[in-house]
Amino acid sequence: MKKIIYLLALSLCFACTEKKPIEISPDDLHGAIDHVTEIMIHDIFSPPVASRIFAYPNIAAYEIIAQGNPEYKSLSGQLDGLSPIPEPGNPGVVNPELAALIAHMELSKKLIFSEDRMEKYQDSLYNSWSDLNEEEFEASKSYGLAVVDHIAAWMDKDNYKQTRTMPKFTVDTEEPGRWQPTPPSYMDGIEPHWNKIRPFVIDSAQQFTPPPPPDYSMEEDSQFYKELKEVYDISQEITENGDETEEVQIAKFWDCNPYVSVTRGHLMFATKKITPGAHWIGITKIASRKAGMDFEDTLYAYTKTSMAIADAFISCWDEKYRSNLIRPETLINQHIDDAWKPILQTPPFPEYPSGHSVVSGAAATVLTEIFGDNFAFEDDTELAYGLPVRKFNSFNEAAEEAAISRMYGGIHYRAAVEIGVEQGRDLGRFIIDKLNMKAGEAQIAGQ
Repeated sequence: MKKIIYLLALSLCFACTEKKPIEISPDDLHGAIDHVTEIMIHDIFSPPVASRIFAYPNIAAYEIIAQGNPEYKSLSGQLDGLSPIPEPGNPGVVNPELAALIAHMELSKKLIFSEDRMEKYQDSLYNSWSDLNEEEFEASKSYGLAVVDHIAAWMDKDNYKQTRTMPKFTVDTEEPGRWQPTPPSYMDGIEPHWNKIRPFVIDSAQQFTPPPPPDYSMEEDSQFYKELKEVYDISQEITENGDETEEVQIAKFWDCNPYVSVTRGHLMFATKKITPGAHWIGITKIASRKAGMDFEDTLYAYTKTSMAIADAFISCWDEKYRSNLIRPETLINQHIDDAWKPILQTPPFPEYPSGHSVVSGAAATVLTEIFGDNFAFEDDTELAYGLPVRKFNSFNEAAEEAAISRMYGGIHYRAAVEIGVEQGRDLGRFIIDKLNMKAGEAQIAGQ
């Protein structure tokens, strides 16, 4: 009897010391991306720069998964200048999902300002993983860091660092119709050289150049003046009773302006919000959770969508600083109503086309290819900023609403939103046709 008890105790002891494999879930990836988003809000990155911060870590993580899983296709050779990542030194011990998540967090840390906030988040995870299975964690971390070095070397050649030292945008005060800084902070135009950033999938920043906006004219029968007056008239209609109409709610829901300044007396401060790209990254999370995707498919959805968003910003910003069109707020104050203010604060860059419209069109097109055309979802992305959930029957419906929200908000003319969303859709369709990322994509799109 004593021998049996001893053997039982011994077996229990071995069970207690036996290392368990580390399991990585889609929620672990969602949590890491959410944390990066929170840090980006704290650090106040511009919408174009934020799109770059989302894309590279997703690509690093995706490449690790694609290397060992035949269901996924590497992006090396498909993205400009990207070569195959190194192979793991100890493939039998490396956990691909763990290595991918570590690579995602480590590369994200290189792209933000508040590295300490990311390190605190990482430390708690690293400690728990190491306690669970130190050998697996160390091997996976070592491999993840090797991939980070590889992707970072490719990333450093995208011309981002060079654009940091390029001259500020020169405001043209002589020619009418050109963009001018807007109240209350009258900021310089942000990222005037973003068209020089290397794209991810599209061939060049000029590949999806939209038709030019209506010719500037303050003649009342001109197309341009009619669109200007339309912005003013809509704002009057949706605010005349003092109640918050559906249109005002839509404008606020899709605001996504990280540069909102608030003035109280002699004090000016900024309120922090997510960017348009971050909103669509949030929608990607909502959709992948609803679809019950595993870690690999979730990462695939994030990666494809984030590249579409990043290229959409490059394409859009190329046209913004070429057409260099004046904002409605400036002209309405000068020619129609000097006391008028838009519902949304005008962001600090030229008007045409609408950035949110281009990005929304691109993201919605890619997400539709992944999840299907009639994928209904509840968008709770803005709950953290005091805004209620909105329901959509499809990604395209959400994109249409995001686009028209810019007119309701008083910051864009009709041409900018209608042409902008089509520009984004054209870009999104190109990405779908060009990339070969996953076997059986048609089956996924039809589920």
